[in-house]
Amino acid sequence: MTELDCVIEPQSVVEITSATAGLLESILIERGEHVKKGQLLAQLYSEVEKVNVKLAKIRATSKANILEKKARYQLSERTQARIEELFKKNAIAEKDRDEVQTRTLVAKYELENAKVNYQLAQLELKRTEEVLKLRSILSPIDGVVVEVIKSSGEYVHVVDEQPILKLAKVDLLYVEVIVPVSLFGMIKPGMSASVVVEEPIGGEYVAKVVIVDPIVDAASGTFGIRLHLQNKDYAIPAGLRCRIGDWL
Repeated sequence: MTELDCVIEPQSVVEITSATAGLLESILIERGEHVKKGQLLAQLYSEVEKVNVKLAKIRATSKANILEKKARYQLSERTQARIEELFKKNAIAEKDRDEVQTRTLVAKYELENAKVNYQLAQLELKRTEEVLKLRSILSPIDGVVVEVIKSSGEYVHVVDEQPILKLAKVDLLYVEVIVPVSLFGMIKPGMSASVVVEEPIGGEYVAKVVIVDPIVDAASGTFGIRLHLQNKDYAIPAGLRCRIGDWL
């Protein structure tokens, strides 16, 4: 089969931006550094958000208001029970009985409202914690830092045209090949081929065909194929030219 030229590309290039606006406090990685998924890449200034979390945590962990309202409600219930006994003996007026019943009902509603406020405080704590998390910019992939664009001290906008940095996923590489139409139908997904990398890197590796374009470009009389080339040890840099040697 005809020897074919190819290009080795990263599996993906990810532009890292921020989900929230703010001042960049620090960039924690350098160009060329390998990073893991979930690793902290950059940090926005977040002192205000940290204080908000502390305040929300105090509100969310305090049950003092519930305990107070519960004590008042229990006292009102006991008072009402005594008033009912007195009312049965005609010892108090119906107006006084109604006032005690109303106070008991109000105390009950105040207790229920305190419980609702406690639940809202729990949700507010979660909200402030999530807002704080947004100030930490984490890597979405295992990859390598291609470019650091922003610097510490710069302000980041949510709709910023420039990303903070770029990552490339290179543990799996794409080998892109343009093939003459005369070979259409001869190359199929699942086939393997040797990929010879250009000097000075050099080396010969085995890659597997994963995509064969079903459409031929009429102007050039070619179609494209893609092979997967494993690169777990990051030995092969992306961006190199190569050629397809033997089909295996």
